[in-house]
Amino acid sequence: MIGNDIVDLDLARKESNWQRKGFLEKIFSLEEQYLIHNDSNPEIMVWNLWSRKEAAYKIFNRNTGISGYFPWRLNCSYEDLNSGTVIVSDFVFHTQTQITDSYVYSIAVSDIGLFNKISVLETLENIKKENRIPYTLDVTSNKMIPVSITHHGRFQKIITLK
Repeated sequence: MIGNDIVDLDLARKESNWQRKGFLEKIFSLEEQYLIHNDSNPEIMVWNLWSRKEAAYKIFNRNTGISGYFPWRLNCSYEDLNSGTVIVSDFVFHTQTQITDSYVYSIAVSDIGLFNKISVLETLENIKKENRIPYTLDVTSNKMIPVSITHHGRFQKIITLK
């Protein structure tokens, strides 16, 4: 399974005051807060960890049917600026993150080997939803292929598995 999330940094700066009292405590574990406070660019670290949690949440929700707002239950294990894992319940999701001057973009997978099978889609054409879950239909096998869609501000990313 796959999940993705993108944060438009310009929009996040306008709409989210991550430095306000209580913000970090509502979303991040003590270990994650330590990473944020000790990073040379704490703002980027906030959105890095946030996008990893959101990408992993999409897989968790798809696998379990459990939805809700519980970012503190998704714990990021930080390997480096661009990779790590997110653990929630008994699930471990692997993440890769891309950071630019304009956005932070994370992809999560349920199995590390799936990173090599990710395909980027350019359009929402041919994407359907069942129970609010996006998919595309593989015409040769007539099977539903999972799709993950993320958009924030000026950016949208759509991925699927080959």
